[in-house]
Amino acid sequence: MFGYVTASWKELSKQEQERYGAVYCGICRRIRCQSSQAARLGLSYDMAFLALLLMSLYEPEETGGKNACWLHPVTKRPWVDNRFVRYAADMNTALAYYNCLDDWQDDHKASSRLLAKLLGSRLPEVRDRYPRQCEAIARSVERLSQLEKENCPNPDEPAGVFGELMAQILTYQQDLWALTLAQMGFALGRFIYLLDAAVDYDKDKRQGKYNPFLAMGMEKDWTRWEEYLVLAMGRCTDSFERLPLVQDKGILDNILYSGVWLNYRRKAGESADDGRSV
Repeated sequence: MFGYVTASWKELSKQEQERYGAVYCGICRRIRCQSSQAARLGLSYDMAFLALLLMSLYEPEETGGKNACWLHPVTKRPWVDNRFVRYAADMNTALAYYNCLDDWQDDHKASSRLLAKLLGSRLPEVRDRYPRQCEAIARSVERLSQLEKENCPNPDEPAGVFGELMAQILTYQQDLWALTLAQMGFALGRFIYLLDAAVDYDKDKRQGKYNPFLAMGMEKDWTRWEEYLVLAMGRCTDSFERLPLVQDKGILDNILYSGVWLNYRRKAGESADDGRSV
């Protein structure tokens, strides 16, 4: 369900591409330090967005450098490090753990079970640092699993549960910006869930898996789905624009106004059979 909150790479300037990549590499580096090498396999660009958002809002002191790594052993790549990069690394570990656990329970993938075991060994440390967020993730995943077993026919219910999860993750601390970040996270979570349901509609139908649109008896309807998504993202960006962001605002704008639509547009374009432009 993750991997949708990404930038439209070609629309970023060269400087923005380097900055975006440095944050991503910084998170990857911190995952290795705070968890394990294996945990880096679950790294998602969604967490780069999380780090950039909080960095732009709170403007922490940063350190950085250039290093080669096992993924890029020849060319040294820039990285940055600060408390929000480290926070994003911990959230990535927690989310990846529960995602692997869910995959194992649903599909009995041996690889998911192995990675969940590796990630789970470091999860207590993440819980100690961020108990509120980890409790919210565990609670939301459990509730989503229950709704799937019940074949819940109302997309708003599971989308709202995932919205609550994202609301807690975006809310780094209880301060002046907590409510706005929570509102933004809730809308973003709904968008991600509904987008994932639309993109996976055909696959879920083939495999007999839960999909809220299938459960409500809805036929494939990209036009209607897009209405849901536009509304959710509109609420997300409304909260986003209330935040006093300057640093990296161009990258964040790119992600929310362009990048998040890439997977949807690609899938909709492949599936459209009415000749409309998507």
